[in-house]
Amino acid sequence: MANDMLWAKGLPLDAAIHRFTVGDDPWVDLALAPHDALGSAAHARMLARVGLLPEADMKALVGALHALHDEARAGAFTIRPEQEDGHTALEAALVERVGEPGRRIHLGRSRNDQVQLALRLMLREEVLKLGAQAVELAGAFLDFAQANATVPMPGYTHMRRAMPSTFGLWGAAFAEGLLEELEALRGLWARLDRCPLGAAAGFGVPLPIDREYVASLLGFSRVQRSPIDVQNSRGRHETATLTWACSVAGGLEKWLWDVALFSTEEFGFLALPDAFTTGSSIMPQKKNPDVVELARARCRELRGLAKQVEEIAGGLPSSYHRDFQLLKRPTLTALGSFRELLDVLTRLVPVLKIRAEAAARASDDTLYAAHHAYVLVGKGLPFRDAYREVAHQISDGNFHPDRAALTATHLGGAGNLALEQIRAELSTSRSWLTEIHRTLAECAGRVWQL
Repeated sequence: MANDMLWAKGLPLDAAIHRFTVGDDPWVDLALAPHDALGSAAHARMLARVGLLPEADMKALVGALHALHDEARAGAFTIRPEQEDGHTALEAALVERVGEPGRRIHLGRSRNDQVQLALRLMLREEVLKLGAQAVELAGAFLDFAQANATVPMPGYTHMRRAMPSTFGLWGAAFAEGLLEELEALRGLWARLDRCPLGAAAGFGVPLPIDREYVASLLGFSRVQRSPIDVQNSRGRHETATLTWACSVAGGLEKWLWDVALFSTEEFGFLALPDAFTTGSSIMPQKKNPDVVELARARCRELRGLAKQVEEIAGGLPSSYHRDFQLLKRPTLTALGSFRELLDVLTRLVPVLKIRAEAAARASDDTLYAAHHAYVLVGKGLPFRDAYREVAHQISDGNFHPDRAALTATHLGGAGNLALEQIRAELSTSRSWLTEIHRTLAECAGRVWQL
């Protein structure tokens, strides 16, 4: 068993220690395998370019890695427990398929920067997918807002009726929030857009490697220069990515809370389609909003997983430590859970049913108290006096506002939702994501081309 390891020196290895140190890497690393294959192909091309690998060996390796990449994407690549991790399994597969060149692939790198590159490539891909999903969900909120722009509903503060609102104003809020998150995504992308390969164990290598060439091949705009910082950043980029995801989820959690509340019999403003509800094993009448509740729980789960990543990565000296191995599972779990959350909400928003009559009944005259105070201000009364006058009218039961007297027509108000402006900015984010995806696909194509 010990001789299967990349670090094997022919010494004995305790089986229990092996199981403990390997952990669940043989399963977790399957998600990184296609990225590891792509990064390894770029590495082989670089070695050939600088004269450290024969051209024929490079072509054999790139061809085999392309096949392994496709197998990993299709779920056909396997990692045996005795192989310890995906890097070992990948190199073993190369030796099996192309022979001696497979034993040359690890020249000029360590598993430390190899896994960093695979993780960076994976995070880039996931961020682009999540960004595209956020765009689609924002579009769904915009469509909802547009379709219900003038349908009235109460606006709440402190969970109490406050001012008149509309379902359009409510829906537009979540589109706007996602738009801001998409703008923040560019900052996250800039952090991920640097190639770590060449750092090796954290101190570089005494070989004439070309780190800039590898970065260019893989579509990175720059090299992560400091080899020590490459190792220090293990966990930093995972945390940054999950922090962004948690921020997105924080806004969506508010929407989910609203839906859960507004769809109760006591409110009755909203209704879920039957296909989005579940039943009770004892109460025949129940149609439970389990999807809303579980989606809300996913938002909290994300925060827990992000905190787990932060705790594992924190409190360590500089450079590499085996602790980092435990970062992979919570990171991948969080990303998968977040993808499912965005997918489910994008399906839910368009089919959410509005019960306009119930919302209208809840929109009583007291919602227009501030509006009526402004009417009095328009007649010359100072605002504080108008405020008190309206308070007295409400207290005395003589409050009868003209609901149509005033409307918020300023930018973003109920009378000016600026939906087309939001849609145009959303289109800009979509184009940015599409262009990056296209560029990276072209880069991968060039890596594989023989």
